[in-house]
Amino acid sequence: MHIIKITTLVSLLFVQIAIGQNTDFALKDFYSNNTKLDQQVSHYFNQLSDEEKVAQLIMPAIGPYGQTESTIDQLVKDKKIGGLLLLNGNKAEFTKWVKKYNNWNSEAGALPFLYSADAEASLVNRKIKNSTPVKKANTLKTIKEVEEVAKTISKDLNQIGINYNFAPVVDMSPNKTVGWRSFGHVPDSVIPWSNAFIQETQKHNIIATAKHFPGHGYVEGDTHKKLVYIKGEMKEVKNYPPLIEQGVMSIMIAHIAVENETQYNTKGLPSSISKEIVTDLLRDSLKFEGLIVTDAMNMLGVSTIKGANVKAIDAGVDILLMPLNASKAHEEILEKYRTDSDFKQKVDASCKRIIRAKLCTEGDLFPIKQ
Repeated sequence: MHIIKITTLVSLLFVQIAIGQNTDFALKDFYSNNTKLDQQVSHYFNQLSDEEKVAQLIMPAIGPYGQTESTIDQLVKDKKIGGLLLLNGNKAEFTKWVKKYNNWNSEAGALPFLYSADAEASLVNRKIKNSTPVKKANTLKTIKEVEEVAKTISKDLNQIGINYNFAPVVDMSPNKTVGWRSFGHVPDSVIPWSNAFIQETQKHNIIATAKHFPGHGYVEGDTHKKLVYIKGEMKEVKNYPPLIEQGVMSIMIAHIAVENETQYNTKGLPSSISKEIVTDLLRDSLKFEGLIVTDAMNMLGVSTIKGANVKAIDAGVDILLMPLNASKAHEEILEKYRTDSDFKQKVDASCKRIIRAKLCTEGDLFPIKQ
């Protein structure tokens, strides 16, 4: 009797060790010098096929303004995507999808997904119905209120299983499309309040995202409808270095062209597909080492440009958000991946960065190492 009990306990212990081998990491480890984390990133990366490596960079949306559930089902089965934006639905529906696709990936031995949402203070109650009511960003009065809002939102996201929040908006307020969604109504509050939102979010093991780089607040127009321009000084770039220094995990690139006499002129192209903005400015000059995600690729500021999916990755973006056709985007990126060694290096670097983020947020859902 005792021998059986001891044997059972030892077996359970080995199972717990095996299952728990990837649970040692949290979001705070992402930027750390962590040999064990580096080794696990390399291990999982080396297990992936070319198709699966490319898939990590593609994040379509599911919901009324995204793809149908049946379309997403097929993309998951074909291992052509690495994450999902949960777009316009309710908590119960989103929770059901997260559990469903977690189970599917587990059964297939695939890496877990990054699940994202536009859970900004000003949008969350519309984007996620039944979420806990919070005040809109432009009505908040103190940094304490900002922290409480971020905590409330994060608790809802944790309950659903969302690990990636496309918030906060760090643009200034003049642009009517984004201004009411930021803390920019009080100029001096943008950086400290945005940082407070980011720190509280990431404390809950949810990736926070500063957006819309290089700055949407002083431009005229709406990138959902057309390409818009920063003409002259990029005044809002200065909002980002303090947030990068404090450890923001993700930055979203806007579909905004830059027209000036500097090295960062995008030559009439949106920033989202411009190496000058993504790599030269954000990666090299500002030293950002986190996840770079595009704004939605179905927006008219970029969707009419031929080859935009490949151009965004070639510019240095890690995650392609809401391509018009995720399967086609996968095919296009894979073709260039197999024929262009420089492009392959970029995809591999992005893939490793994404795996690292996943190990720090969803380590317990990874396949057991062999």
